[in-house]
Amino acid sequence: MRAPLIVALPGNKGLAADLATRLDGELAPTTFHRFPDGERYIRFDTPLAGRSLVLVCTFDRPDEKFLTLAFVADSARDLGARRVGLVAPYLAYMRQDKSFKPGEAVTSVLFARLLSRSLDWLVTIDPHLHRLGALDAIYEIPTQSLHAAPLIARWIVKQIPRPLLIGPDVESEQWVGAIAAECGAPHIVLEKVRHGDRAVEISVPDIGRWPNRTPVLIDDIISSGHTMIEALSQFKQSGMTQAICVGVHAVFGNGAYDALRAAGPARIVTTDTIPHETNDIDVTALLVEPVLSLS
Repeated sequence: MRAPLIVALPGNKGLAADLATRLDGELAPTTFHRFPDGERYIRFDTPLAGRSLVLVCTFDRPDEKFLTLAFVADSARDLGARRVGLVAPYLAYMRQDKSFKPGEAVTSVLFARLLSRSLDWLVTIDPHLHRLGALDAIYEIPTQSLHAAPLIARWIVKQIPRPLLIGPDVESEQWVGAIAAECGAPHIVLEKVRHGDRAVEISVPDIGRWPNRTPVLIDDIISSGHTMIEALSQFKQSGMTQAICVGVHAVFGNGAYDALRAAGPARIVTTDTIPHETNDIDVTALLVEPVLSLS
């Protein structure tokens, strides 16, 4: 069987090239152009008939990316591609997984329905499942959810002596606890009450028990950064000034990265599921086996 063709959607060339190398696959030259009115022009510069395609598109700023992805996937089918799958290291639209008020759109279900119509399979990393047990609950295609926790644990062991791992909320207890176990380090979780998108009340339990440890705040998504900023403030009050912030997905909403930097962590580190200057943990190796099995 021929190796899959890897198609890098705009902004995803680095990850696509790394994945092609690891898969011994072939990058499919693709031309993307915008007309003056903003509409997208797409041209595949290699034959697709009978080939299996791996589209690479991480979904930060998803509204800007989805239509291009749909055009690419459906055009590939029209041109004879045998299978069309998606590697989306960060998967958006997982927040609204139920209707909290009458009339609300459950966008996680709607987004899953749209992707399922255009794709044969999906691979992602640490989706924010929250109230969902698995992606299969809303996706109609085969999916694989991979986990960055072992990679984060290895990074911590190499980089941080005597860490104290700290999760953002009670829901993160199991996840952060697993990373802590791999590091051989203690862990605690923050007690958090959220009053809105940018209003979070934080308390840090028993922080005084660990005066000689380096606090390592770990979260799956760094979006507004407010939880970490509030926690950093409390660490400083306790005399712990060298805290490190680690995130899987570097979403960083408007002004969030600058605000977090200003809060004074010793370092901000993320995986490369979303390209950002804080990337220091490579996730590409996680993707190889699942992509081969599905493509």
